[in-house]
Amino acid sequence: MQCETRNTTQAKMHEKIVILDFGSQYTQLIARRVRETGVYSEIHPCTVDTAEVAALDPHGVILSGGPCSVYDDEGPALDPALFELHRPDGTPVPVLGICYGLQAMAHQFGGEVERAQRREFGRAQIDVQPNGGKRSQLFADVPSGSTVWMSHSDHLTALPDGYEVIAHTDNAPVAAVRDTDGPYYGVQFHPEVVHTDFGHQILENFAYEICGCSGDWTPASFVEEQVHTIRERVGDRHVILGLSGGVDSSVAAALLQRALGDQLHCIFVNNGLLRKGEWAQVPDTFRGHFDMDLRTTDATDRFLARLDGVTDPEKKRTIVGNTFIEVFEEQTQEIAADLGHRPTFLAQGTLYPDLIESVSFKGPSATIKTHHNVGGLPEELDFELIEPFRELFKDEVREIGRLLDVPAPIVDRHPFPGPGLSIRILDAVTPERLALLREADAIFIDELHANDLYDEVWQAFAVLLPVQTVGVMGDERTYENVCALRAVTSVDGMTADWAHLPHAFLGRVSNRIVNEVPGINRTVYDVSSKPPATIEWE
Repeated sequence: MQCETRNTTQAKMHEKIVILDFGSQYTQLIARRVRETGVYSEIHPCTVDTAEVAALDPHGVILSGGPCSVYDDEGPALDPALFELHRPDGTPVPVLGICYGLQAMAHQFGGEVERAQRREFGRAQIDVQPNGGKRSQLFADVPSGSTVWMSHSDHLTALPDGYEVIAHTDNAPVAAVRDTDGPYYGVQFHPEVVHTDFGHQILENFAYEICGCSGDWTPASFVEEQVHTIRERVGDRHVILGLSGGVDSSVAAALLQRALGDQLHCIFVNNGLLRKGEWAQVPDTFRGHFDMDLRTTDATDRFLARLDGVTDPEKKRTIVGNTFIEVFEEQTQEIAADLGHRPTFLAQGTLYPDLIESVSFKGPSATIKTHHNVGGLPEELDFELIEPFRELFKDEVREIGRLLDVPAPIVDRHPFPGPGLSIRILDAVTPERLALLREADAIFIDELHANDLYDEVWQAFAVLLPVQTVGVMGDERTYENVCALRAVTSVDGMTADWAHLPHAFLGRVSNRIVNEVPGINRTVYDVSSKPPATIEWE
């Protein structure tokens, strides 16, 4: 039997704003910003049938931006039936179009959209009362002259009948519009990005003032609902979870422990590719802090034997993933023997961004790298899936972890790839190279903590390069390895900028690594952003 996926969240109980994705790079940000106002939001492709949107009983709908022109053959169309949706009390469902969403609205209802003579990209100052009229609800508490972020090539040159301009900039005579007869709005700029000074206020105004939401989406309510839902679904049966020590699986374990107690069984596999001290830290944390059933197994020799001589990163991923499945199944059989029956459920820390990738109207993204996840378990394992975080973003999971009293060193830790250090060694994996990399990485992370910089970056790590260079140490010539340091700032890892760490700090880290890790005589710092680079090197 194939693993059965069921959505265990209780989002249907909450007020909801539905976001229709027209292909914008900022769509996830819209969802995150709306949730930050205390209103639940979820993303669907713009091709979803309007009847499905109606079945979600939304309090409002947001149309995202997108890369197309409304005149492109492949440009996604807007279903006018969206503007005929009503709430159960008979009131119309408000709609907010952002950038392409605004243009699609205008084009659909008889307005005119044209290629602008000058593409507008970057900051602009907005006048929210262009005609001296009454300020729109959308711009309540948003001062004129504040900054908004523009990113568009097309613009509106004529409004649909019944619409009026409610804001403009020097370069955009139509920066925001509203329907004078209904709760339908559009903005040419992007309120979801941090560069728009009062973007949060604009989205909050839409959610509260226009959609009538009260704000019932909080991490605390999520925990309460999930505990009830998991208990109800699992009953007296048992659940297993592959615990990696990362944020997602750790918080999932804490949540399931609260819901199920000793019906949860966690498996922690030492694949020999962990960070320094991790093999001891994770069991100590979860056995001591949560008193849960945690099975540990050291499969270092098996993993390293299968990785011997392998340099291709995709092959490394495949080997690590397949070997993990094998070890995981062995541990599952031991748990089944102890219980007298096989556990029914497999829990995972799947996040919302993992699902969003597969629902884009353009289809799944091209595979840049495969990612090791327990979700790749084969059919014969015969589990039902529990994925409590499949509608959450990483920062929401961290907040839930804090509510569940997951220790800060776990809940605040940086992301770590499933294949571990194997893909941070840009060569064949050996015990000697792993030892070098572990020490260098630990020094980098220790110094980030010591200088209060760890929480300032999204992710930081060391990479061992397949390069040796000449050095001079103690008046002697050396010919040793090069270590690269990587640190990035990001919101969700979808895009990232290299972290502008102080030069003195980088100098200290380099000095420590070269002096304390025999075998490394040079360090370099990666100043590439994503895109065009990825965060990990492999």
